[in-house]
Amino acid sequence: MITKLRCLLLDDELPGLSYLKMICDQLEELEVVKAFNDPIIFLRDLPNLEFDLCILDIEMPGMNGLELATMLKDKMVIFTTAYNEYAAEAFDLNAVDYVRKPVQRERLHQAVLKARARQQSLPGEKGYIQLNTDKGKSLIHVRQLLYCTVSQTDSRDKLAYLSDGSQLTLKNISFERLAELLPKGQFVRVSKKDLIAVRAIQTFAYNEITTTVSTQTGTPLKLPLSDSYRKEFLRSVQPD
Repeated sequence: MITKLRCLLLDDELPGLSYLKMICDQLEELEVVKAFNDPIIFLRDLPNLEFDLCILDIEMPGMNGLELATMLKDKMVIFTTAYNEYAAEAFDLNAVDYVRKPVQRERLHQAVLKARARQQSLPGEKGYIQLNTDKGKSLIHVRQLLYCTVSQTDSRDKLAYLSDGSQLTLKNISFERLAELLPKGQFVRVSKKDLIAVRAIQTFAYNEITTTVSTQTGTPLKLPLSDSYRKEFLRSVQPD
């Protein structure tokens, strides 16, 4: 089973964007989450999207791809451009690759394979974990996992909320074991019954956390921040 890289595309020229998306859809390593032809809309939607990789055009009106890449923090980037002069700047930004236009399928595939290799080689970083669930043995991408809480049916089980809105019941597993399997620093315990991805924290107060997870009524899920876990929580969200 191939764990796909979730990908965003950005090119201000619609014919080029359509062609790029067609190629990406042919690569089994990629899942195109969304394609954009406007960098402003891209930036507006960015906080609400879960992705691993961006394929960015460099020459765009208003804001170029190099400027955008500096805003993507730890996300992997592949640049596409018809110009050679940006290559040095692209690699200064630790880009995965720099692909000349017109983009060829084989050349883009080579760049995507580099991105997969980089993701898998990150120290302490796992692309996915394998767990027993109510749907059988499942591969769960760690970037999809937002929140876990104790199952109301059986306290030995945990209910996992995923970024696509679905839920899984993790069978007979403790929070301690989950913490061992998950990447360090990306998840934090907030109470005896709750563990949350740091990236799913929207705001927090002394004894309450507002998350990006939606409840059945569409409102943000709020969690208690217990005294026993406050110190570790603050260390996770305020590492400096």
